[in-house]
Amino acid sequence: MIDRNIVSGIVGEWLEDKDYFLVDVTVSPDDKIVVEIDHAEGVWIDDCVDLSRFIESKLDREEEDYELEVGSAGIGQPFKVLQQYLIHIGREVEVLTKEGKKLDGILKDANEENMTLTIQKKVKPEGAKRPKLVDEDVTYTYDEIKYTKYLISFK
Repeated sequence: MIDRNIVSGIVGEWLEDKDYFLVDVTVSPDDKIVVEIDHAEGVWIDDCVDLSRFIESKLDREEEDYELEVGSAGIGQPFKVLQQYLIHIGREVEVLTKEGKKLDGILKDANEENMTLTIQKKVKPEGAKRPKLVDEDVTYTYDEIKYTKYLISFK
């Protein structure tokens, strides 16, 4: 079986001096290799082809037969690495907490420990007849989150 760390190292070589970043590498027991990359401005097919050829040039098909798939992290898929959070700051995301609470809001900040989401909450001011929407920042550690993903809007 092909070692995941070897493939990750090869991808790391290709990523040097590029704005792309590695999201995930998986290697199944039958040697199907799946490499996911991402970029702040999207992933170009030509770059996926280039990375695929680079990986193939570093692996020996005589030693191990494998299937290789290189692609983008996929729009609407849950974030897997911190860099995905960072490139989506200021954008609308959907968060599902491990408690089962689903929130939509603007990703305000993210760091290695946690992320902050600005949500709109209905609050009824004292003496007012109707509640009004107020922005509220909520912070979660990544351990408290089941998933976060970019919210696709057709507005």
